[in-house]
Amino acid sequence: MERLGRPFRCRIFHYRDNFLKPVVAHGRHADYYRDMHYLGAAPRRLNVSNSPSLKLQDQLCYAVYSAALAINRAYKPALDQLGLTYPQYLTMLALWEQDRLAVKDIAERLMLESSTLTPLLKRLESAGLVVRRRSAEDERQVMVELTEAGRALQERAACVPMTLLARSGMKIPELKRLNQDVRALRDALATNAEDA
Repeated sequence: MERLGRPFRCRIFHYRDNFLKPVVAHGRHADYYRDMHYLGAAPRRLNVSNSPSLKLQDQLCYAVYSAALAINRAYKPALDQLGLTYPQYLTMLALWEQDRLAVKDIAERLMLESSTLTPLLKRLESAGLVVRRRSAEDERQVMVELTEAGRALQERAACVPMTLLARSGMKIPELKRLNQDVRALRDALATNAEDA
């Protein structure tokens, strides 16, 4: 692969001696080094065109992404009955856990930009589930609070997580371990991104 007549450059990281080292691979076919054994062995030279690491089903990112889509589809009938979209459901979960949150705090918990969250909150407010007010302590902050209708919806929403349990066929301890593993991966990626 070439771009504007220049050889494609593939920058990746491989494990060696228990820490990450960057490797920049050159070449018209983007050969690159990698070490998938995590044992400190010297990285092997592979061709991207036949590398098993590029198979779709081998990608952890694809497994997580496709699982998220499957969960959304499984939740949709229950959420439709509540009148919520999946992002709105997540927002309500954050508020049911702790009412009266600043918009920036909700955005941080959901890993969203405040600009993305604002129209979502407007729709929840139009539905009568939340109210938004300027903070008395800091007028720059917009606080979000549940209404009586929003609090009452929590009891009806209790069935939503049970959908995953029923549809997956997995046991509760298995789902808890999976949740812990996925959150650990997310936190590690977020931490490494901040350190980069």
